[in-house]
Amino acid sequence: MAIINVSFIIPVYNRPDEINELLESLNNLDGNYDFEIVIIEDGSDKCSDKIISNYSDYLNISYFKKNNTGPGDSRNFGMKKAKGNYFIILDSDCILPKNYLSNFFTNINHKYVDCFGGVDDSHHSFTSFQKAVNFTMTSILTTGGIRGNRSKYKNFQARSFNMGISKKTFELTDGFGNIHPGEDPDLSLRISKLGLSSALYNNVIVFHKRRVNIIAFFNQVFKFGMVRPIINKWHPASNKIIFWLPSFFTIYLILSIILYFFKLYFPLYTVLLYLLLIFFNSLINNKSILVGFYSILTSLIQFVGYGLGFIKSNIILLYSNKDIEDKFPSYFFKIMKNEN
Repeated sequence: MAIINVSFIIPVYNRPDEINELLESLNNLDGNYDFEIVIIEDGSDKCSDKIISNYSDYLNISYFKKNNTGPGDSRNFGMKKAKGNYFIILDSDCILPKNYLSNFFTNINHKYVDCFGGVDDSHHSFTSFQKAVNFTMTSILTTGGIRGNRSKYKNFQARSFNMGISKKTFELTDGFGNIHPGEDPDLSLRISKLGLSSALYNNVIVFHKRRVNIIAFFNQVFKFGMVRPIINKWHPASNKIIFWLPSFFTIYLILSIILYFFKLYFPLYTVLLYLLLIFFNSLINNKSILVGFYSILTSLIQFVGYGLGFIKSNIILLYSNKDIEDKFPSYFFKIMKNEN
């Protein structure tokens, strides 16, 4: 195996404060590892150049500004500019623990893969709502643990907040598509189709801030639900019943509330029991009653938001004769070829 030279690829859009926290954590990594940081300003109004200049004496940073073409195309832009042979892709709202790179190299030297996915977790500095969002997105009770540290998954579908791909993999796949969100599962599935190896490195962790209010989180999971049927249409083998569960839950929740007024209490009681399990599991994990209560709310938002988006998208795909990009124009960025 060739020597691995890491380039961190970080698109940023109007988030200079977040990139400051991320760069601070990169500056504090353990070990004497040489690495490059490629930051791509994706058409931001609030640029990060002043923040980045504060780290130029400590970190090897390449900084590029470009028109807004979305996170997928910005990552591709960064990988084309990068000098390394292995690209680690991060969201700008992440913070790295000190052992991030040492754990990465331990994993990849033991089990080299063309693409890895890492785990996301909550940081002690996060708000109670952010911790609840993280619980909802990673708990076995809500997502089956596929975004957490479950190590049993073969050919793990990495997510771009904490994802690595080799330069060879990037060249073979042409990187991310222009859909957003959904660009990361699409790339992961194309990587798998090419027979390239992938895995979850369950101790390569980032602290992922995610969304900080109810509306933003609902909009995010609604979009996730909207794009999943598109991914399933592109990659039919990926279409699994599990993606329907939030929609089934949403319909069951609505019916159980209606039935309650007809004195049929059992369906709603099962929902309440499930939410109680979520509360206690979050309470134990986060050691906070407030986070436990927030976790009930965020779990409902996730299921209902994703479920409604999934149903709406399937109806559009079924009854509209337009091309996919014309059916869902707000989920596709127009790529400007001269940007690359």
